[in-house]
Amino acid sequence: MSDPAADPVVTISSLTVLYGKQRALNDVTASFPRGAVGLLGPNGAGKSTLLKTLLGFIKPAAGAMLIVREAQLAMN
Repeated sequence: MSDPAADPVVTISSLTVLYGKQRALNDVTASFPRGAVGLLGPNGAGKSTLLKTLLGFIKPAAGAMLIVREAQLAMN
């Protein structure tokens, strides 16, 4: 039985994003663990495009994204 805290909170499989005919992301596969994560890369590498796609601002041309959402309850 796996530890849910160790499972990735974001999983990306074969993600492709196009701006017209220009490929901004090409067949990207990655997973991100719980906690702080940084995206590093040169200008034009696709960091902002990846985040905008994960947030739903850009529709991918191909691939799949799984984002785990947790309900948070405030108890007084």
